[in-house]
Amino acid sequence: MIDVRRLRNDPDGSRASLARRGDAGVLAQLDRILQLDRRRRDLVTRTEALKAERNAASDEVARRKKAREPADVLLATLKASGDAVKALEAELRVVDTELDDAVLLVPNFPLDSVPDGDASANRVVRIWGEPRTFPFAPRPHWELGAALGILDLPAGAQLSGSGFPVYRREGARLVRALAAFMLDLHTGEHGYEEIAPPYLVNRATMTGTGQLPKFAEDLYTVGADDLFLIPTAEVPLTNLHRNDILESSRLPIGYCAWTPCFRREAGAHGKDTRGLIRVHQFDKVELVRFVAPEQSSAEHERITREAETVLQRLGLTYRVLELAAGDTGNASARTLDLEVWAPGVAAWLEVSSASTFTDYQARRANIRYRPEPGAKPEFVHTLNASGVAFPRCIVALLETGQQADGSVRLPDALVPYVGVERLGPPA
Repeated sequence: MIDVRRLRNDPDGSRASLARRGDAGVLAQLDRILQLDRRRRDLVTRTEALKAERNAASDEVARRKKAREPADVLLATLKASGDAVKALEAELRVVDTELDDAVLLVPNFPLDSVPDGDASANRVVRIWGEPRTFPFAPRPHWELGAALGILDLPAGAQLSGSGFPVYRREGARLVRALAAFMLDLHTGEHGYEEIAPPYLVNRATMTGTGQLPKFAEDLYTVGADDLFLIPTAEVPLTNLHRNDILESSRLPIGYCAWTPCFRREAGAHGKDTRGLIRVHQFDKVELVRFVAPEQSSAEHERITREAETVLQRLGLTYRVLELAAGDTGNASARTLDLEVWAPGVAAWLEVSSASTFTDYQARRANIRYRPEPGAKPEFVHTLNASGVAFPRCIVALLETGQQADGSVRLPDALVPYVGVERLGPPA
């Protein structure tokens, strides 16, 4: 969440920063937060002043009793002031709750370097590779997958509904191979600690990374237990250090995990419904980093390059986009998207978002560090990137590697994991 002190000390600058996101409702929320903050500070001042008066009066009562002087009037005053303190404290608790709830709805401040505008203002930072040309008309992945007997979308729809694919034979092996390849890369070459987290998490965990309360409708819930299926491994990985105070010698910390991800995509009905482009359940390897604030910018470039390495090893043409302020995620201060080229559908498809959250998530999850031994704790900066998401990666692999005879040639990096160089139709 944002630092209320920044809003209090620079309300105009804070409004101007968040106005770049293009959400008028956010600005109205800022006004309410400022009003609640003023009310809270007034209540704190009045409560502390009244407590100071009570302490002085208590001392006077003690002096009078010791001197055998009357103190009945003063005792009555003390009782009245005690009742007043209780009333102020009760009001303060209500205001604190309202203020906390209001602040949780405010997105992060975009970094000054982030371009202005909506998605149309997203900027191409770099492109890697050249799109493959074909001597034949390339087919889309859903046709390739069905013909190869590795992708069974009707079975998934029968079992669960649209957006829940079933992978068969070498398709299932390909999913497992991608996980092993990415985990080996990130743990062996990039220095990440592999984690196998729970797939169900509690409300505090979802709140810590920013999924709640704003995106509740996009989450799958287990109502009886008040638990949520994770939309990304970022959620449990980041919350591993909720309420922790880390020593600076431990930073940076990097975790990676392979998990299924579950997203209702409540606001995306009718978009990209064919094949694997938009699904409700998918696998992903996630990267999360905890860093000191001064490391944040360099670490953002690092985690982006680590995700890019996956695509380079797979031989997939991709581009890096810097998202404009109006297209940047709610919790992110700056995001770089990686998009692969899928020739069968003739489109760039996002397979990773590499984001720096500054101290936004750390404030929500209360993750701090000591800059030096004995120093006052400060909030860490958190970053994450998909390293990478599987479905659109599989789309690009199938469509890029397709051959005239209907088979699909796999990149060399995956051959040891899959066990074959080509995916062919079932015998």
